[in-house]
Amino acid sequence: MNRSNSPEAGFIHPDGANAEAVRDLAEDVLDQLLEQLGAAEERSPLPDESTVPTVRIPASPRSQNDLLGDLETIVAGSMNPAHPGYIGHMDTMPTTVSVLGDLVASAVNNNMLSVEMSPVFSELEVQLIETIASEFGLGPDAGGILASGGSLANLHALAVARNHAFDVHKGGLTGLDRKPVLFASEVAHTSLQKAAMVLGLGTETVVAVETDADSRLKPSALKRAVERAERGGCVPFCVVATAGTTTTGNIDPLPAVRDIADEHDLWLHVDAAYGGALVFSEAERGRLDGIEAADSVTFNPQKWCYVAKTCAMVLFADADVLQEDFRIGAPYMRGDDAIPNLGELSVQGTRRAEVLKLWLTFQHLGREGLGQLIDESYRLTAVIRNRVAEHDALELASEPELNLVCFRAAPDWCPPDEQDALNGRLQRRLLSEQDIFVSLPTYRDNRWLRVVLLNPFTDETTLDRLFNGIDVFLDAERP
Repeated sequence: MNRSNSPEAGFIHPDGANAEAVRDLAEDVLDQLLEQLGAAEERSPLPDESTVPTVRIPASPRSQNDLLGDLETIVAGSMNPAHPGYIGHMDTMPTTVSVLGDLVASAVNNNMLSVEMSPVFSELEVQLIETIASEFGLGPDAGGILASGGSLANLHALAVARNHAFDVHKGGLTGLDRKPVLFASEVAHTSLQKAAMVLGLGTETVVAVETDADSRLKPSALKRAVERAERGGCVPFCVVATAGTTTTGNIDPLPAVRDIADEHDLWLHVDAAYGGALVFSEAERGRLDGIEAADSVTFNPQKWCYVAKTCAMVLFADADVLQEDFRIGAPYMRGDDAIPNLGELSVQGTRRAEVLKLWLTFQHLGREGLGQLIDESYRLTAVIRNRVAEHDALELASEPELNLVCFRAAPDWCPPDEQDALNGRLQRRLLSEQDIFVSLPTYRDNRWLRVVLLNPFTDETTLDRLFNGIDVFLDAERP
């Protein structure tokens, strides 16, 4: 092809003819990026302002210096999860090797749609998924698939559960004479409602089940809800237990939920998008007891395993259900008896090789490195939990079970109807004066401060700044 209108480094020449120009571009971008990332602590966890570069498509190529300037502005205006004070969400800095893995995957640009378009990566994904499924104790027949986020993983799991229960893989829902329903705690992730909507079930199909004081699904309430639905003429088909609620990080009682699922012949899906990482901690993995009896599990290594976004998966105790209850063949793709075309088994067709950065992270950190990070998160969680409990003006939303602490300022001198506004001001003050970002979720009709202890460089000095900032703020606000 005639490429005369393209810049010299527009593509990497397959015979290396422009290697020097490509290397210059790559080195300039990487050097600038590393300089900015290496000074991340000097920038706020959240930018004061963000400047979006021009979106006009130029008639001719812009200069390399212009592009570097825009990239510098983009990084400067982005969320800064590398800052040790960024402790507000389930987002953190990624492992270095997963960033590089993303680069390699992008460079080779394979397509996970089929084996012939991703020969190494397809086999690597199948084998690594089986290895991870074994960590959850899902059995020798387990398997699954990677997905671009936990919402897609939950959608995939519920689609398989629906098809398995009602044999609607081909005929759809129109032939059903009774309404299907599924059950999840009242604080379960909203991706379940999205999935129900997309699957043609409707958001009201997701029956919210009461939780206890620590945001864990009540088995007695689940049992009543299932029996009520059955008496009302509905057809229960699935229950979703959560291993790591988004706001408070609590874990539903998995063995008790499994018992009820067995009693009523329900598919058990465990949304362990966040808490699933505990399988890599010898000290904490017992918190997931019961997950081995799940029919499907969502797990997001992009969170507590520090893999660059996106990287999530859905695991199935019996991988054959994907073939029987979900697969749509692609006749334009060559099949393989040993390794399936993963695009035929997943919600996504074209998909990048996200397995590479996941595999690299496991290889680079090892079980000891990853386990240590999880255990250190728990150590810092205990520090915050105890300081909140000992503080006469703070209260906990629930007892932490993961590395999340949800609390709020509730001094006796502040009327209850003014405490939401007080905590909003406190959140903003912590960011502006202490360079500490905590999130401000609504939980049980009130605003709370949420801390997520993920950043490997967050330490007790950061926590001292957090509580000193709280004390200074409350002293200034006191009437």
